[in-house]
Amino acid sequence: MPYVDGFVLPVPKKKVQTYKRLAQKAGKVWKEYGALEFRECVADDVKMGKLTSFPRSVKLKPSETVIFSWIVYRSRAHRDRVNAKVMKDKRIAGMDMKDMPFDAKRMIYGGFKVMVDS
Repeated sequence: MPYVDGFVLPVPKKKVQTYKRLAQKAGKVWKEYGALEFRECVADDVKMGKLTSFPRSVKLKPSETVIFSWIVYRSRAHRDRVNAKVMKDKRIAGMDMKDMPFDAKRMIYGGFKVMVDS
């Protein structure tokens, strides 16, 4: 079964296009090293929940939107190999986290085993 890295992060609305350009570049790098899919999605129908929600999960501010993204790999071992190469690539390794168009401290991410693939 495939393996998926998932991400949820807040991006200032005024920086969505900047984030999109960054994501397009990053997607090319991940795909070059073998990722099967690289998806970046911007919130469209995401409401603030009473207890939990995408906005609450990242402590969304009124001036921000939520980005939901994922990368698909053949397996966890494949993910680990791809990410090791990506992190050494000068296009990614040279990025300064202080210059990112989002607050990385509020980003949620993790690796997931696919349990249903239909």
